[in-house]
Amino acid sequence: MSLPLVTDYEHGISAIDAQFHRPKRAAIHLLVEKGMAALIDTGTSFSIPGVIESLKQKNISTEDVAYVILTHIHLDHAGGAGECMRLFPNAKLVVHPRGAGHMANPVRLVAGAMSVYGEVEFKRVYGEIHPIDASRIIEAPDESRIDLNGRSLLFLDTPGHARHHNCIYDERSRSFFTGDTFGVSYRELDVNGLEFVFPTTSPVQFDPDAAHVSIDLIMSYKPHYAYLTHYSRIGHLPYHAESMHKLVDAHVDIAQQAKDAGADKQLVISEALKSLLMQKLSKHGCQLPQAEINELLRSDIKLNAQGLIYWLEHPTDRFKKI
Repeated sequence: MSLPLVTDYEHGISAIDAQFHRPKRAAIHLLVEKGMAALIDTGTSFSIPGVIESLKQKNISTEDVAYVILTHIHLDHAGGAGECMRLFPNAKLVVHPRGAGHMANPVRLVAGAMSVYGEVEFKRVYGEIHPIDASRIIEAPDESRIDLNGRSLLFLDTPGHARHHNCIYDERSRSFFTGDTFGVSYRELDVNGLEFVFPTTSPVQFDPDAAHVSIDLIMSYKPHYAYLTHYSRIGHLPYHAESMHKLVDAHVDIAQQAKDAGADKQLVISEALKSLLMQKLSKHGCQLPQAEINELLRSDIKLNAQGLIYWLEHPTDRFKKI
């Protein structure tokens, strides 16, 4: 197996490419503090051999991984957690309280994903999902902290994309690991050092009001950087926060305008999202061929449309607490 792309940043932070569908789509973030390590998000079970090889390259033993931290339990972020816990004997899994039970008993999580993908495609994309011993799971409610060899990590409840979502503030780097709360930003779309960021409204817990609150909460810490799972570090956060607020509202407007589209709703919303993002990318100065942009954004647009349809069709779900 070839070594995945690893990008090293300051303060002992690295991004390991999860090799999820394509290069530079999903990052597993590694934090190292005085020889002890933590992973933030895991990719799928197929991502873990690359993590092991990356640790070897950095002379970090599997015994020195103290924590496996999940921003949330969607399987592109958490599908490799069980394999991590099997291979890292001293690690504790740290997860939002609403996700802990699903990590200990992933039957419902797997069934929900299989209903979307089908069993064959699910296993091709995600492999096996292993249950995790509950005694090795740490629930991280809002404003809880863990200590990584003297390095404090603060967990903040940040719904909007999912109700089981935490963002993690690293006091050492004064930066956040934001999972999907602060959107998606692919490095191929950077223009002269400025990133392009857009929301992820995938099924089934998109909540625009909560998304706005979570973005503002992140920005209240005046962070230097955000480390996104899709894909890794971005700066210019005040600019991106303002843009994210506008784009969340634009996604909601697109959904509401399509609410009477019937069976064509998926197509109508998808085309409107594509038009919105193409317009924003043109203003951003992106010079990539349209076919390449279409390929980069195809999956996100499809998932965002599905999430917006669910949000439209299940208004009572917006008030559920679990």
